[in-house]
Amino acid sequence: MTERASSWRDFDWLLLLLTLAIATLGVLEIYSATRATAWQDAHLRQMIWITLGLGAFWFASSVDYRWLVGQAPVFYVAAVTGLAAVLLFAPYVNGSRRWLPLPGLPDLQVSEFVKGALVLLVARFFSEPPRGGVTLPQLAKITGLFAIPVLLVIKQPDLSTGLSYLPILGMGIFLNGLRWRWVLSVGLLAVILSPIGWRVLTPYQKDRLTVFMEPEKDPRGRGYQSLQSKIAVGSGGLWGQGFARGAQTQLRFLPEAHTDFVLASFAEETGFVGILVAMTLYFAVLMKIVHNAQTAVDAAGAQLCMGVAALLLFHITVNVGMVVNRMPVTGLPLPLMSYGGSGLLSTFALLGLVNNVRMRRFAN
Repeated sequence: MTERASSWRDFDWLLLLLTLAIATLGVLEIYSATRATAWQDAHLRQMIWITLGLGAFWFASSVDYRWLVGQAPVFYVAAVTGLAAVLLFAPYVNGSRRWLPLPGLPDLQVSEFVKGALVLLVARFFSEPPRGGVTLPQLAKITGLFAIPVLLVIKQPDLSTGLSYLPILGMGIFLNGLRWRWVLSVGLLAVILSPIGWRVLTPYQKDRLTVFMEPEKDPRGRGYQSLQSKIAVGSGGLWGQGFARGAQTQLRFLPEAHTDFVLASFAEETGFVGILVAMTLYFAVLMKIVHNAQTAVDAAGAQLCMGVAALLLFHITVNVGMVVNRMPVTGLPLPLMSYGGSGLLSTFALLGLVNNVRMRRFAN
């Protein structure tokens, strides 16, 4: 049997089915949350993006990941160039520059596709695991490479997306052994620099980081989103109020019900049982990714899978925490469920890379 035939025999159909199951829940909730609004065709557009996402999944699966890892510097340069182009040419939308206009095509959120470039970069950097753990020069080099896209995204400003890159880096360092003295040094440096970091944040970003602790102090202003989300989740009860029957969602009290707070809308209409189903599906996806990392033929493949797992876990944790008012309202979408083309394509492509590793687990 040829290597190509053998690789497609090992296609991870379960990972793809789990992915589509979560995306289907997202389409249904987007339809419910946008009925009779200016976004009432959003679910149709989301279905188109899912179809394109399947193409991205197939493409990311079909090109040998070892070649992709070898081209990581090219992807990295392209990612940084794209982020620079956003700051130079993208128009302001709601006070930020995040979407790069493309002639004849939908606007592109470049920061979403940077994630794949960084996953490949870390996989290449640690393709030969260092003996005795990560050294200080290695730590400085990979941190410096990450600092450039992180700062460019924060400059847009998009603090949450910029910070979402860090779990990819953290997982790479963790898997390759970080000496405790470096951990303590980095922690101390973070404490020392935190006042500077606080000063460079915009007033809007500072409000988001502080208001979630006491949203009741400004229930109609800065605390509105957090309070309405809590009400929506709580009113769902055990079984939910029923599909397209959630009061907070249908009466438009819940803001961004099809994007940032799609999980709150889903919780209101399907209840604890629905949330349990959704979280079980996410857990199964993460476990599939970890299993594929364990069976990878080389360190680069394992690192690639675990980088994707770290990124998705960060997104899920932050979004869920935001919805139940245990974390600041950051604007990070829920992978596969929240409305959005660039994020959906990026997630499908990342999962395609995971499938890529599985398909070549018996390759020489």
